[in-house]
Amino acid sequence: MSNDADPRNTWALDREIVLSRVINAPRTKVFEAWTKAEHLSQWFGPKGFMIESGDCDIRIGGMWRFVMVAPDGTRFSNRMVFLEIVVPELLVIDHGSDVANDPGRFRVTITFDEQSDGKTVITLRQLHPTQEQRKATIGFGAVELGYQTVGKLASYVEENLT
Repeated sequence: MSNDADPRNTWALDREIVLSRVINAPRTKVFEAWTKAEHLSQWFGPKGFMIESGDCDIRIGGMWRFVMVAPDGTRFSNRMVFLEIVVPELLVIDHGSDVANDPGRFRVTITFDEQSDGKTVITLRQLHPTQEQRKATIGFGAVELGYQTVGKLASYVEENLT
């Protein structure tokens, strides 16, 4: 499949999930938490989940491999591939299981909007390859789990990086 035919390269409201939050920290610090390996595994994932970080090469074309361990011990292998990085404004990532050509991988566009009061609005846009995958993702609680993750990011940055 050519890049142009890849559905992750187009936007469609019926395939996306959008999460947004105001973080009481400067944009540079919020961006740093997303782009420094030593920070990512400290906050990433929903409440109660632990991250076992593997290779972490945060650059265009680089990837972060990690295992998300649920409170019950269930292990979820993950791979993020960094497609675009605009410091400190934007990250574009493909996220899926840690397998080559995962058909369930989805595109995440993260924007970091600095506010005049020193706060940052972070917005994550997940674009799923199909409407069915989006529906299934919402069905297993991804919106709530995503907000838990963004909440952990906010707490981590506010407590450790400001």
